[in-house]
Amino acid sequence: MPPEPASPAGRSEPAGNAAPAGAGAKIRIPVLSDEACARLVSRRDAFEAVEAVFAAAAAGAARNFSVVREAIGHGDALYGFKSGFDRSRLVLGVKSGGYWPGNSDRGLARHQSTVFLFDADTGQLKAVVAGNRLTAIRTGAASAVSIARLARKDARVLGIVGAGHQAPFQLRAAAEQRNFERVVAWSPHRRTLPELAKVAQEAGLPFEAVGAEEIAARADVIVTITSSFAPLLKADWIRPGTHLACMGTDTRGKQEVEPALLAAAAVFTDEVGQSVTIGEAQHAVAEGLIAEQAIVPIGAVIGGAHPGRSSDEEITLFDGTGVGLQDLAVADIALRRSARPTTLRNGVAFVEL
Repeated sequence: MPPEPASPAGRSEPAGNAAPAGAGAKIRIPVLSDEACARLVSRRDAFEAVEAVFAAAAAGAARNFSVVREAIGHGDALYGFKSGFDRSRLVLGVKSGGYWPGNSDRGLARHQSTVFLFDADTGQLKAVVAGNRLTAIRTGAASAVSIARLARKDARVLGIVGAGHQAPFQLRAAAEQRNFERVVAWSPHRRTLPELAKVAQEAGLPFEAVGAEEIAARADVIVTITSSFAPLLKADWIRPGTHLACMGTDTRGKQEVEPALLAAAAVFTDEVGQSVTIGEAQHAVAEGLIAEQAIVPIGAVIGGAHPGRSSDEEITLFDGTGVGLQDLAVADIALRRSARPTTLRNGVAFVEL
């Protein structure tokens, strides 16, 4: 059977499916589908889990391991691994997956991933969890945490740059963090903007499709969520007091904003090591515009070690590179929820190893 729900200390209890040492008996591994994860993990769950794991990492209680992300030389695909260990909750695992741009022609999501969770005490496989839905919801949660912690309290206009698969998740999560009155959006692929407009309508927000420069002129909070390899927003477009969550740059060479913008902003991130190598900050650091030491882990803001925004005029920028601890945190929620006796088991299967 899958592991029991977390103990009062927040840790998962032993799964109870491991064979005694040397016994050679099989273990029963739960496999959770995207359908199950959508049912088991809400936006609020993801927000709280991501915020907690950011704080744990900043406090030294959780650690992301080095990322592997490479072009495989076939179908323009990117493939890699993100992994880590949250010692405070004994959550250990790895997410394997990447980006297949040709999948849209096949009727498949371009982002594909799977999370593998392991028993921190024995190293045995504990669960296999579909990662597509969880990746989208945890990415939305990360930008939402940055908005909650860094955006001005009087922010009223939400800007979205990009209208692909992850944009609706970003819009829904961001809209819950401030009393926004309007959404303005632009995308390099304008044909997808009507779908994003429907999401804004569902959230009760008027929606306008505008140009990228107009987003910068009007929005108090801007979320960028594209696969761009060239800057889409110029530094001199951005107004004082704006908060930006740059969520699309997660690979060497990707870029959504001009490097000079980071030099003009207070820069925060999920993981400094990733920010300067595969995140939005890679370009500004390479050009000598900012130092690695100037980038602040957002967990330090959550934990109270850093004040965050210093004034209503300061530009703040969150470089959301996407870290393994986020994936493990939401996958662990799905696994624990699936073990509850009252949980519907649709989308939950088992394999024996």
